This record gives sequence, C-alpha cells and structure tokens, in this order.
Amino acid sequence: MTALGKACEFNPPGDWGRIQTLDVHAAGEPLRVIMSGIPEPPGDTMLAKRSWMQRHSEEMRRVLMWEPRGHADMYGCLPTEAVTEDGHLGVLFLHNEGYSTMCGHGIVGLVTVCLDTGLLDLSGDRPVVRIDTPAGRVTASAIREKGRVARVAFDNVPSFLLKRDHVAQVEGLGSSGRQPVTCDIGYGGAFYAYVDARTVGLELEPSRFAQIVDLGRRVKQAVIRNCEIVHPEGDPDLGFLYGTIFYQPAENGVHSRNVCVFADGELDRSPTGTGVSGRAACLVARDELALGESVVIQSLIGTSFEVCATKAVDVGGLKGIVPRVTGSAFLTGRHEFFVDPEDPLKHGFFLR
Repeated sequence: MTALGKACEFNPPGDWGRIQTLDVHAAGEPLRVIMSGIPEPPGDTMLAKRSWMQRHSEEMRRVLMWEPRGHADMYGCLPTEAVTEDGHLGVLFLHNEGYSTMCGHGIVGLVTVCLDTGLLDLSGDRPVVRIDTPAGRVTASAIREKGRVARVAFDNVPSFLLKRDHVAQVEGLGSSGRQPVTCDIGYGGAFYAYVDARTVGLELEPSRFAQIVDLGRRVKQAVIRNCEIVHPEGDPDLGFLYGTIFYQPAENGVHSRNVCVFADGELDRSPTGTGVSGRAACLVARDELALGESVVIQSLIGTSFEVCATKAVDVGGLKGIVPRVTGSAFLTGRHEFFVDPEDPLKHGFFLR
C-alpha cells in the first residue's frame, strides 16, 4: 500500500460530524443524496418534516450545500420514511437557500440511486416507486435497460396556470430603469413566473449565465412585491414564488428551451422537472398543447426532459393537468464528509 493509500484510511475523532452521500446528476443538475449523518425528521406529513428541518437542521444543510463541500448551485435531498401507508419513501429537497416543496430532477436522480444501488429492492423492467413529497404524492416508473435504470418517468402532482399574463414592474430594465414584464404564474410542485425571453431581450445561452441569473432574481422579486400566490387546494406553506423560468422556441424536434433561476440566484442546469410540469399546464391552458401530447424541453446546456399532459384535473376550480416527466440520471460519486468542530468554516460559506 502506498503512503497515499494509508492516508485514505483516516478515521476522524469521535466528536467530528460524519455525513455520507451518493451524488448523481440528472440532465446536468447535481443531486446530493444524503445516506447517513442526519437524523430522521419527525412529522406526520412531509410538510411537517420540511418545517422541522427548516427549524432544526439549517447548519447541516449549509454544510452540504455551501462551500467548501458544495457551491452556490448545489442541490440535495434527504430520503425519509414514507408518511402514507403505500409509499415506498419520502423525500425532502434542499438547496442554497432552504428547502423545496418538489423537485423533478431530484425524483429522477433519487429513483436512479435507490434502484441502481439496491436501496429499494424492486424487481422487473419497469418498477414503480411511490414517493411522498411536501407537494404531495409522486409516482415514478423506472425503465431498466442492460441491468440499470436508463430513464425515469414520473407522474407529478396536479399542475396548473394560476395567473395568465401577469404584469410586474421589474427594476433595472429599460431606459427608465423600470420596465413592465409580462409573465404567467404556473405551478408544477412549486410556483414559477414564466417569461418569454424574447420580450426582455434575453438570449438563453450559457455565455449569458450571469445576465440570466441577475434578471431572474429581479423578475422574482418584482412578482413577489405585487402578486399574491395561493395554492387553491394546498397547504399555505406551498404559497410562495420559487423562481423565474425564461423560455424561448427551439429547433430540431425540441419544443423550447427552459432556463430556471430559483432559490437565491441558483441556476438549474436541467430543464427543471417541476418547471416543465408547470410549463405544460400553462401551454394546455393556452390551447398550445393537447392532452396526451408530449414535447421535449431543453436546458441551458442542451440536455432535455420530455413532458406529457396525461390528463385534465380540477384544482380548486382551476383547470389543471397531471404531467408526466421523463429524464435520465447518472451517479457521479460516493462521499463521506467530515465536520471538524475546530474548523471556523465548519458550517460552510456562500458566495454568489
């Protein structure tokens, strides 16, 4: 064994924190799946578990999401016990600012991890995984090929257009320093403001990363200031604007490009699973997408998810849909993180 090999056998002192994760990406967006080191959050519902984590586990969220172990665009999840009788597991999602209510790329990544590593012992070429999320039940079907999960399709929570053509005055735009921006407010497990990028002179290209993040934050804050967001059937904890999604037409069999800026200026590398769910609901409400029709939506980096409006549903008097999102994920690493109590940066730091 080499000297380097011996160094890798380091065993931290008993007062150090130790957190084990499996890391994966779905369409380029990272997902850090917490396997041990964080206690099971109490609660009879996933929203109650989420609330407990917000009150009691902020330090551990920062440890895993922020530098030096993460970065401003890191994303993660904590698998939990299910809160329903027929659920296989529950899940809480975490990011640079706090805890999401649902995450599509997270579902794709989590199901891939659970099945490919044997954490869930489900046989067959298309095993079904029932997942409890803070936004509600999500049912995923994995497509196995050559002994591994090749794709995951999940039926998301009911999604809908809440407000059509909402106008918000966005600071820092136009010659006057303020410009009206028109957007749709849609829900796909979280609420987003959907903006046609062409209307604000924005090119959805990787080279425009900083501009996209800046404008996404401005639009989000403008909408928060002048738009009341309430889920017509859901818990009040669902009633907040999670992010801004810019979209533009695409070519070569791709319907459009979606770029999501969420949390504290976090930019999704994937097309955003909850985002394409809400986008499909908006398109159906505008008669631009038919029930049963599938479209491919692309991300900033050219990866894609497929989304289909499987059926119509009523959501508190609003016309909604059940979207089915399909994507792929790939494992990238296994990690054991240490938290040295003497480290002045033990709980991380955040730069944007």
